[in-house]
Amino acid sequence: MRPVLLRLAGFTLLPLLALVLPFLLLPIVARVVGAAGWSSITSGQALGVFAATIILWSWNISGPVEIARSGAFPARAALYSSSVRTRVVIAAVVLPLMTVIVLMVAHEGFRLDAVTMAWATALTGFSPAWYGIGTGQPRILAVYDTLPRFLAAVISAPLIVATGQVWTYGVVSVLTTVLALVSFQRRFGEAKTWMPRNLGKVVSKEIFPHAGTAGINLTGSAYASTPVPIATATVPSAAATAGLASADAIYRMGLFSVVALGNTFQGWTLEHDAADPRRRHIIALTAHAILGVAGGAFLGLFGPWISGVMFGEAVRADTLTCVYYGVSFFFLSASTPLIRNILIPSRRQKSVLLWTGISAVTGVLLMVVAGTMSNVPAVALGMAVSEALLFVGLLVPAVRLMPSVARPSTVGR
Repeated sequence: MRPVLLRLAGFTLLPLLALVLPFLLLPIVARVVGAAGWSSITSGQALGVFAATIILWSWNISGPVEIARSGAFPARAALYSSSVRTRVVIAAVVLPLMTVIVLMVAHEGFRLDAVTMAWATALTGFSPAWYGIGTGQPRILAVYDTLPRFLAAVISAPLIVATGQVWTYGVVSVLTTVLALVSFQRRFGEAKTWMPRNLGKVVSKEIFPHAGTAGINLTGSAYASTPVPIATATVPSAAATAGLASADAIYRMGLFSVVALGNTFQGWTLEHDAADPRRRHIIALTAHAILGVAGGAFLGLFGPWISGVMFGEAVRADTLTCVYYGVSFFFLSASTPLIRNILIPSRRQKSVLLWTGISAVTGVLLMVVAGTMSNVPAVALGMAVSEALLFVGLLVPAVRLMPSVARPSTVGR
């Protein structure tokens, strides 16, 4: 277990700075902009998350496995440069569309803040974190992913306090992110081959082949990123949606723990030389279930109080909304190892995509209906139903595959 603990420490303690950032910045933002601005900015952030998922395409799921298998540096450099080409092409389409949607959703007077926050979030789709996960180097996450965001928060926080202009964070964040990405490409990518020169080849050879895995990302993000934008667009009262935005912000902070745990166990469960692969899968499944219970209970019990302390009583989340977010957290954590460690490595992308699509359609429909009825907690319930449906749908095929993925000769092939 020592290698697992060291890996967990590396992928948790170093990126922990990224978790601290919202605690430094979001309370300031919430108190500066009020209820209407808070729901607008968090809507922009949520839409930015969805845009980042599209830009990232399939690299966060398939990238670590491909990097781990590629071995030598030249092969890894070629793979990373290929990822940049695909993401540049996708971003050229996604970012303008995202900007238009954010302008439509945000309340008047806060559109610039929402757009810049969306851009800052969307550019995380270019993050090289998956490369660091695949090579087992948490330092890459710290230097090229966490540090730029940390610097952006440190620089912009006093500017927001002094001027009340939240858009300064988005602008600074975009600049630090771009500088980090250029630096990473120069060190780890291929020289002069990362920009797309043949658009048709990039689309046919580098984007379409990964469409199945990317579809899993996109459909899952569709319902995970839309509660706040749907509520902001459909519920007339900004004060009512502000509490949902606060609960959503706390929920997304908690998702860091799920990502860190998933990053820790994905490579470990798929190692070819594992003496007891089945035991490793069981440990990963158990750890994610325990995290889901603990995180879900924490959200339900303490979410309202924490939201009031962090963001102010004016945008405090109600108990029922936090309970529904807690349910979502449990099922998302529990389903993560089913997807990343069992189904995707076993090439069951179609099964994952089917159930993700079913859960996404169900969740978005429930959220829209709840929003049109001005039932804000029911919007959060729609996401909880989506996560529960996805977990139930994937559990049976994952359990059936356990005997095969537990054999060292088949793992990761």
